[in-house]
Amino acid sequence: MNLGSLLLLIGTIAIVLTLISSMVIRGKKNWILQFLQYFSGTLFIISGLVKAVDPLGTAYKMEQYFAEFESTFSATWMSWISSIFPFLSGHSAGFAIVMIVLEILLGIMLVLGTWKKLTAWAFFLLVVFFTILTGFTFLTGYVPSGGNFFDFGSWGPYTVSNMRVTDCGCFGDFIKLEPRVSFYKDLVLLIPAVYFLFVYRSMYSLLSETYGRQITLGLGGLVLVFCLYSTYWNLPVVDFRPFREQVNLRAQKIAEEDAQANVEITGWLLKHKETGEVKTVPNEEYMANLTTYRGTWEVVDQVKSEPAIPITKISDFEVSDQEGNDMTYDILDAEGYSFMIVSYHLPEESAEETTVILQDTIWATDTIIAAQDTQIVRRIEQIDQQTLQVQNIQWDPSFLDVFREKINPLLDQAVNDQIKSYLITSFSSPETLADFQEDSGFGHTIYLADDILLKTIIRSNPGIVLMKDGVILKKWHYRHIPSYDQIRSEWLN
Repeated sequence: MNLGSLLLLIGTIAIVLTLISSMVIRGKKNWILQFLQYFSGTLFIISGLVKAVDPLGTAYKMEQYFAEFESTFSATWMSWISSIFPFLSGHSAGFAIVMIVLEILLGIMLVLGTWKKLTAWAFFLLVVFFTILTGFTFLTGYVPSGGNFFDFGSWGPYTVSNMRVTDCGCFGDFIKLEPRVSFYKDLVLLIPAVYFLFVYRSMYSLLSETYGRQITLGLGGLVLVFCLYSTYWNLPVVDFRPFREQVNLRAQKIAEEDAQANVEITGWLLKHKETGEVKTVPNEEYMANLTTYRGTWEVVDQVKSEPAIPITKISDFEVSDQEGNDMTYDILDAEGYSFMIVSYHLPEESAEETTVILQDTIWATDTIIAAQDTQIVRRIEQIDQQTLQVQNIQWDPSFLDVFREKINPLLDQAVNDQIKSYLITSFSSPETLADFQEDSGFGHTIYLADDILLKTIIRSNPGIVLMKDGVILKKWHYRHIPSYDQIRSEWLN
């Protein structure tokens, strides 16, 4: 489904609700208000539900926003604001759940027509918040790399690669919107949002205020429970991401790489060195007049054709060993079954550096000759002290228990069937990984990858992915890891 078909569906629902309310509610009708009320409400309900399926996806997206906001504000006179973003990032899951529940609640309240004044103001504020997010995403395309968003004088031509956050996450992974489209969508939504502030008293109610409020609170409670379930207890009930079960990672990655390799340069985005004029020139014209253009114009970006197939996060699947060697296709080309343990972060309770003083003794050998006897005597010539900084990591006990009690026993049994197992985690030092292996008892190979990639593969830390010949067969949340006998009977055929 794309945005056009989704808006058509929402518009159809809004028209049906408008007709129903017109038959139920007597008196003079404001058709525009009715339609906007039901369209906005339905949009918020659907937008919230597709995110409620995967709240961690929204949480990870908000972490990206918070990191960029912190970096942006810290370099301005508003640097005092930047201190709040690390706190919000640390509570991104809770923030995402509140945002999703509020979005769905507002959608229900708009459709049912309850708490009209509160609904109008909350809807307006939430749309403004969304507009800020999508506007930041889109407008950073005008900010050159290394520049600050608020340094408006440094803004240049729009370049996709300049964007600090690549998509807004408005519909989660259900539909990916271009940042420009997301921003314009929210600008359009500001129209009914402002309109409702002036006409909220005239909003239509499908039910009595009492029943409407009871239904709203009841549904809100169910949504909250569902979000908590999808965040902390299990994997999303519907997986919209490219790393879903039954996907052939190897074939898809090769197809996407081929599609990207066949992309052609169709034009050049140029900026005049003196006037600052920006224009797009077809590739044929640019190459035919290369010397002329290079003298007075500078290249801002290339204009390329669209790939033959959509490019997904699978293209970013790159894994290395601890020495930096590329192991991507060693994993994807592996024959037979394998267990991929994914952990985007090895959680620590604390990490302290301890100073250790070691004594380095230097010995000297003396040869003593007396009459017919020769005696070799060792003596201490010098004692040096060496100071070393040793990192002492205290790992999260519950995280270690998952490995000791669930993952390690499972993988130990898999070894008997010659099934390979490995862990992929975010980039860490060899010393840190060795410390983790010692404390957790994990005795298999550890590979490294980008943490955003690992968060996309599975919404569990840690999570287990069963692979076969480059295909994802099954994924498990760490809270629901089955026994090896069950896995063997159901999946290892």
